[in-house]
Amino acid sequence: MKRIFTLLALALLISCSKEKTSITNINDYNKYLKTSDVENTSKFFELWNGKIKSDSLQTLALGNVAKEYGRFFKTSGDIEYLKNAERALKKALDEAAIGKSGYLRALARNYIAQHRFKEALVLAQKAREMGSGVNASQSLLFDLHMELGNYTTASKYLDSIQNLSDFGYLIRVAKWNDHKGDLETAIRFMEKAKEKADSSKNLGLRLWAYTNLADFYGHDGRIEDAYGHYLMALQLDSNNAYAKKGIAWIVFSYERNPQEALRIIEAVERTNQSPDLDLFKAEVAEYIGNEEIKAKALEDFHTKVQNSSYGIMYNTHKIEYYLGKGEVTHKALEIANAEITNRSTPETYDLLAYSYLQDGKNAKAMELMETHVKGKTFEPMAQYHMAQIYKANGYLDDVEALKEELMEASFELGPNMEKAIQEL
Repeated sequence: MKRIFTLLALALLISCSKEKTSITNINDYNKYLKTSDVENTSKFFELWNGKIKSDSLQTLALGNVAKEYGRFFKTSGDIEYLKNAERALKKALDEAAIGKSGYLRALARNYIAQHRFKEALVLAQKAREMGSGVNASQSLLFDLHMELGNYTTASKYLDSIQNLSDFGYLIRVAKWNDHKGDLETAIRFMEKAKEKADSSKNLGLRLWAYTNLADFYGHDGRIEDAYGHYLMALQLDSNNAYAKKGIAWIVFSYERNPQEALRIIEAVERTNQSPDLDLFKAEVAEYIGNEEIKAKALEDFHTKVQNSSYGIMYNTHKIEYYLGKGEVTHKALEIANAEITNRSTPETYDLLAYSYLQDGKNAKAMELMETHVKGKTFEPMAQYHMAQIYKANGYLDDVEALKEELMEASFELGPNMEKAIQEL
């Protein structure tokens, strides 16, 4: 009876999803999709770059140039800007007589962006030992231990920076509650952080708050609120690729308008070269059954990530790519094991377990899931992988329980997953 109820509920969910009214409006965001040249310079960049010479301003100039390179990277997705920022920060660190802890933290954040978490941890610990900017170093150490899966240590650092009036603390306590599966509390803290960002009038903080709050709203099924906040981000920065991708996902996953989603993605691609856009495009192409677009998008992704400058940044995406190809499961396993070495989180163990499942090692996959994933992450894709592994090992009652949870996460998982969930 329970299985019949579950299947009926899933059928109802799918039926309703196809009848959803649109919440997006092309007139809201179309002006942000117009093609313009990618900014790779600015008056600030030219000013500070011109001061990089053998004088007292050199280290300060290097730090500001690195910030500009980081901004160019966010806008364009061009990995070389991030690497240029790394080089500038290393040079500043070598030459700085004072303020070394600040440069250490900046370089650590650059490494975080490159997924070089263990190297970043060494830098963050050095910055903390110097005793300057203690709160900033403690905050950075929280971020890193969360990335590395050291949650007990991360919690201690979070306690050490507690300040409900501080934007940095609010966004981190929101992240902590999201990690624990308490989305309601996470949203409440993120909304407080948004208020702080607005009152500060700091563009970077406001963009960060708007886009992250939009993500949280999407996870909570508050799609209209998510859409509104992505638009708010674009009003501040018309080139914000993350907000445009967020709107494209709403158009695709909620409104089931794949052609419009493709149009948005292709508009973003004209000014941003992030490899994850290719995987998004392939997913939409799969939904509409266009194998030509899908194959080209996957080929483009694979070509881009061969660039050695990316290092291990796209390892999790590579696993997804290789598992999708089927015949190269060994490559997925190799990368998944490397990711465990890089950071042993429930999410990386999930990918390793799923790779073992695809390689036919059902018992090994089950062992990893039970030991390292179950009850430790609430990510929908991890739950889906868990359901598949349970099914392969004959734990059908557990599959049914997970199926009900997965139905509630249809927006996050996307339209292509509906049939897969139904077939569990």
